[in-house]
Amino acid sequence: MDSTNYKILLVDDEPDILEFVSYNLRRENYTVLTAQNGQEALKIAQAELPELIILDVMMPEMDGIETCEELKRIPSLKNSIVAFLTARGEDYSQIAGFDAGADDYINKPIKPKVLISRVKALLKRYHPDNSAEPVVSNSEIITIGDLVIDRERYNIHLAGEEMILPKKEFELLLLLVSKPEKVFTRDEIYSAVWGDNIIVGDRTIDVHIRKLREKIGQDHIRTIKGVGYKFVV
Repeated sequence: MDSTNYKILLVDDEPDILEFVSYNLRRENYTVLTAQNGQEALKIAQAELPELIILDVMMPEMDGIETCEELKRIPSLKNSIVAFLTARGEDYSQIAGFDAGADDYINKPIKPKVLISRVKALLKRYHPDNSAEPVVSNSEIITIGDLVIDRERYNIHLAGEEMILPKKEFELLLLLVSKPEKVFTRDEIYSAVWGDNIIVGDRTIDVHIRKLREKIGQDHIRTIKGVGYKFVV
């Protein structure tokens, strides 16, 4: 897929930011959609199914964190990549963004060439056919104990209770269950789930692991200090 086929939704309540970012993305032949608030973004996203959604954090009525959480609950947008573009660089803001299911966090101001580079790197992670690594088996359903993973629907059942996971949490879980008891290093996890060309914060994996543990229980994912994580049956 070349850039002429990618749709990017920009969400920011500042018209100058929308105009500046849109201009630079359209120069690269991306199709650019814009929204000035979260509610508008949700409507456009469901109608247009953009491959990438770039959100500001600070917006009136529904902020970027809330908007991201709502986007991640919509099954038709399960493959859409969500990134924050914001001036808020504090750790707590980034953690809140990743907790909401965001795939990346870009601080502004940012130079146009750097922005385009980050966008291209993010879009390399777009897999509309859900066939990206890791591949556990040919079956769409993976069962481990009381945990049932549906690769096609990006959801899980734990003791009969259904949960829909954000894309990166789901891919991280898939990676870990692909080889139970194997210790995956942090570098292996970054490469498999986020890709070698993606720049993410040091705490990204930790945040996603914490969210997974909250959903599937503390006993399934074990930390190996100084090395990484493994899935325990």
